[in-house]
Amino acid sequence: MHYTSFLIKYAEIAIKGKNRYLFEDALVSRINQALKKVEGDFKVGKTQGRVNIECLSDYDYDEVTKALSCVFGITGICPVVHVEDEGFDKLSEDVIKYIDDEYPDKDHTFKVNCRRARKNYPMDSQEVNMEMGGRILDAYPEMKVDVHNPDILLTIEIRDDRIYIYSKIIEGPGGMPVGTGGKGMLLLSGGIDSPVAGYMIAKRGVKLDAVYFHAPPYTSERAKQKVVDLAKYISRYAGPINLHVINFTDIQLEIYEKCPHDELTIIMRRYMMRIAEHLAKESECLGLITGESLGQVASQTMQSLAATNEVCTMPVYRPLIGFDKNEIIKISEKIDTYETSILPYEDCCTIFVAKHPVTKPNVNIIKRSELKLADTIDELFKRAIETDEVIVVS
Repeated sequence: MHYTSFLIKYAEIAIKGKNRYLFEDALVSRINQALKKVEGDFKVGKTQGRVNIECLSDYDYDEVTKALSCVFGITGICPVVHVEDEGFDKLSEDVIKYIDDEYPDKDHTFKVNCRRARKNYPMDSQEVNMEMGGRILDAYPEMKVDVHNPDILLTIEIRDDRIYIYSKIIEGPGGMPVGTGGKGMLLLSGGIDSPVAGYMIAKRGVKLDAVYFHAPPYTSERAKQKVVDLAKYISRYAGPINLHVINFTDIQLEIYEKCPHDELTIIMRRYMMRIAEHLAKESECLGLITGESLGQVASQTMQSLAATNEVCTMPVYRPLIGFDKNEIIKISEKIDTYETSILPYEDCCTIFVAKHPVTKPNVNIIKRSELKLADTIDELFKRAIETDEVIVVS
């Protein structure tokens, strides 16, 4: 079957009222970006509560549907055959040919579902459903009608200048088009959680920058490349990502030498958040995003999260806060980050972890411990910012 276009369905965008066109325009833009990776010539435009992709040249069907299935905002991808309106008899011939081409085995139940965006069509939707169903049965007596649970839901959409025929809906990722929800800074590590958090927040329309804390020579270049690879997987959905790589070694060693070891993780996280917020403000981000899940490890208890939040002046978003590990792994497998995340290249969070970390840190005690860093931390903070290496990942 050679489909002449793809009809794109969306859900949440349809309830956006007077601002709806902004979300539709953003969706069209993201679709155009996604299709740039696919060989072929396409024309993307809005049409009466849908987005239509007209195929102007030969293309690879699998590549197109794979690219579109990564565009947030899309709930359904409908491969379509469109025909000119040349009367109901000609439409019947086109529909019967469509069924013959699409379903060589006719042992199926079906239902005809007509939608008239053009209300001056001489037959109403119910009349089209009944008459077309009869003609299909005449052509293929072995097929049967099932209006409740059909094998084939044959949709006929009668629009301004054309009629669209389709029976398959490929599920899209849903959500909102990237860029409609502002911009955030993702704290990206080499673990399972933070890439999933990036995916989840991008699904709500947030454009991403990311920061990774590197600790050479304690972490290898392979650990850094692992994070770059994870950012590439996220960028399939989120678009291009500016990945900031910060050398965090000197700050970690200073914390290790001068602060109580049971507080290492919390104090380290507090300085990561300070640096991430500094970069976020420079990049005009509206918040920080982390992969923390409540109670998963010692640094993710209510008290620990409160201690890390205390150093931030901008919001911290935690999309996975109520997820358990199995739920997070399931999403990571879905977006293809899991196998990369479990590669044995450790990041700075795992290298400098305390054997017995405090699980209920007191912020005032943590602040007193941080006073031991007062003579050096400002200079180390400045030097860490100066090491910022920005990698554009797409």
